[in-house]
Amino acid sequence: MLDRLTSSLDFHGQALSLRSERQRLIASNIANADTPGYVARDMDFSAALRQATGQMQGATALAASQPGHIGGGGTASAAQAHLVYATPSQTNLDRNTVDMDRERANFADNSVRYEATLRFINGNVRTMLDAIRGQS
Repeated sequence: MLDRLTSSLDFHGQALSLRSERQRLIASNIANADTPGYVARDMDFSAALRQATGQMQGATALAASQPGHIGGGGTASAAQAHLVYATPSQTNLDRNTVDMDRERANFADNSVRYEATLRFINGNVRTMLDAIRGQS
């Protein structure tokens, strides 16, 4: 029972961390909307979450090849491994690929999902506390 609770909280903690990293990427894109030559970035969130939670195996999962090497585990490396360049929706003379409408929509969507993950974690913790108090 405890393992299920911890794995659930760990999963949502990883998701929260990745959502935070994605929000930083989107904010960076918005901040550089007028920078000539800037190429917008985003992340493949589902693939990064699978890697961060250890559900991805095989060639796409990073591993330590020698005893002294650092493996690719963790949220930061999962986010970095799944960064993608945004495809421009229209050509610009300054070669900037930031589409403000897309970035605003991504920012709002990611914010809502971040908040939902926080609420889910709070609900899990509240349920555990209620269960502990009921045992007394």
